[in-house]
Order: sequence, then C-alpha cells, then structure tokens
Amino acid sequence: MKRNLGNVWPIGQAAFSSFRSCLLFTGLLLLSTFLYRCKKPELTAGPSAGSLSPSAKAAAAAPAITSFVHPAVLNTQASLQFAANQVNGGDQGRLDSYQKVLDFINSHDYPTSFPARVVVGSNGVTTPSKSQIRKDAELAYALALRWTKTGNFDYANQCIGILNGWAYNFTGYDLVPNAGTNANQPDLEASWTTPSFVAAAEIIRYYKVNGVGSGWSSADIQQFSNYLNLVKNNYINNTPTTYNNNWDASAGYAKMAIGIFLNSTTVYQNGYNFILQYLPIIIASDGTIGEYCDRSDCVHFQYSLTAFAYAAELARLQGDNGIWNALGNRISAGYDYMRKAYNNQASCSFCSTSSPVFPGVEVAYNFYQTANLSYLRGLQDPIGVPNDNTFLGFTTYTHFGVPGL
Repeated sequence: MKRNLGNVWPIGQAAFSSFRSCLLFTGLLLLSTFLYRCKKPELTAGPSAGSLSPSAKAAAAAPAITSFVHPAVLNTQASLQFAANQVNGGDQGRLDSYQKVLDFINSHDYPTSFPARVVVGSNGVTTPSKSQIRKDAELAYALALRWTKTGNFDYANQCIGILNGWAYNFTGYDLVPNAGTNANQPDLEASWTTPSFVAAAEIIRYYKVNGVGSGWSSADIQQFSNYLNLVKNNYINNTPTTYNNNWDASAGYAKMAIGIFLNSTTVYQNGYNFILQYLPIIIASDGTIGEYCDRSDCVHFQYSLTAFAYAAELARLQGDNGIWNALGNRISAGYDYMRKAYNNQASCSFCSTSSPVFPGVEVAYNFYQTANLSYLRGLQDPIGVPNDNTFLGFTTYTHFGVPGL
C-alpha cells in the first residue's frame, strides 16, 4: 500500500532549515571562543602589554625570563675583565678611553653628605642637590669601573659609600618654586639617575676580582633595593604616558635596569613593554625623530636614542636581541637620521659635527656595526659622559671593540 507523503516534506524542510541554522550558530560560537582564547595570551603576555601598539606587539617576542644574568646593566664580568686586561696590557686605544674614567673621577669631588630631598626644576633650571645626584650617579659608576680595572678595593669602597649615602638618606624630590616647573620633572630625573646608580650597584654586587667580591653587605644591598622601589613607585611609574618622547623611553630603560637588580621579571617586563610601545611612536619608520625639530636642539632626541640603545643592550645581555631587531632595526634607522642631523641634511638644523655625541652611539655601534654609526662615534672618539650627566658614559671604554658582550 503506497503511503501519502504529500504533507511530510514541507515539515522536514523546515526542521532541516532550523537544524542548519543551529549548526551555523554553534559553529560561529565555537570559532569566536577559539579565536578569543588564541588572542588572550598576546594581551596578557606581560604588564601593560594591552597598551602596546599593534606594531609593537608584533615586535614583542621576548623569551620568558625566569632568572637574570648578573652583572648585566650594560656590562658583564667577561666584558669588564676584557677591557681591564687590555688597559693593563698597554693597549693604547683602551688606555685613551679609560682616561675618560679617570678624568671624571679627578674632576669631581667625592661627596661628604647626601641631601634627603633633591630639588629639581624644568628647562635647564638647576640646584645644588640636582647637580649632585646626577654627578654622584656617574661618579659611583666611574669608581666601579676603576675597581674592575685596578682590583684596588679602595675604589669599590668609595663606590659603596656613594650608593649607601643615597640609599640611606634620600627621601624624595621637591620642586623649584617656579611657575615654569613641570610637576612631573622628578619622574624624569629619577629615570635618568637611577639606571646609572644601578649599573654601579650591579658591578659592586656581582663582579669579582680574582674570585673575590666587593664586600657590599646584604643589609646595604637591601637598603639600596628599598631606594630603588621608592624612586620607581613614587616617580618613575608616574611618568606621563602622553608625552611620546624621551620621557617615556627613559622610564622604560630605567624600569628594565631596576628589574634586573631587583630580580623582578614583572618590573623588567613592564619596562620592556614600555620601550616597545614607544619605539615606533618616537622613531618613524624612515628613522625620523620628531623631537629633533620640535625641541629645536641637538640633545633631546639623543635622550630617546640613548635610552632605546641602553634598553636594547640590557635585553641582549639577558639573551634577547628583540629590541635591537624590533621593527626592522628601528633604532639603527634612528641613528641614520642622527647622522643626517649632524650633516645638516634633516628638515631642520640644530646639530653640527661639533655637537655633543651621546654615549648610546657607542653601544649601538657595537651591535649594528653600520657606517653611519661608525661615523658618529668617530666624531668624538673616545666618548666620555654627557655634559648634563643624564646617562652613564664611558662607553668607548666598556664597548668599543669588546667582543662577546
């Protein structure tokens, strides 16, 4: 007997259509969930990672750090020993660059007191305490280098005296009572001086002369760590994020250095992310640095370049070339632009071949080995310290021709 199926198909078609819609919705839901889960690690890869620009996120490929190499704030045990051996062996080039270290020590008085409060102003306004903390940061580093070269523990003790002097006495920054003073100036000052103190402290804490350390006590190291947390939490972390210039680059570099000394992967990664975020903002894809023309001087754009170069070197000594290589060697492009500025080939003219060359050039040349960087470092070889003591110097002594850094 043949069944009448005339009314069955319309009902089946509707059910099939509903079933197909359900499958489509379920598939889309599963796909979106999968994509979200795939994307989520990128956004939470480290502190502040969510604030990175797309290009910076693409460049962020830092291997996870679980422990740090020490000393490693621009120098290692091996690199410092290499430089010392060359000087002690009579290498003329290394002797000339080491003389810059001695010149700085001999031309600056050793501090006899340390102010609790450092008073700072903006736009070149200076005070005795502001000048002292900048000078003392360089002097501590110079004394640490002298200890590694001579093996004389008197120089290590002098360095320890400066580190302890600031760590035990400093309580904070104050502002010059001037209407033109930027309320955030202390943040920038802390970003400049702190890494130089840290570079000295890394050497004093970890370097060994014939297997013997400096003798810096654990109590003093803890107090210095307290000092670092004070300036980081109260100043460096408060750096404005809307300036898009050397302030941000300096803060990122400072946090990376502090993270290394404190053995804090969180602090280090936060600084690393900061550097990657601002690298494409400060240095355009063609190498142009807007600060040069905007600030109308030959200094401010070099603050950014130096901070980026030093940050890249800190990462490299931890086994990561990610910042050096980021965005198609963007730091190198920035130094190509610097050469244009010195040769009056940029869209504005505030530099000349006699303008100060900041010591980041030497560190960048050690990595990139480009003709433009060779030209720039040769303008003032050997390079000492910046005239304003904002970034640690003596990089011709510590980096030029030093292998395996």
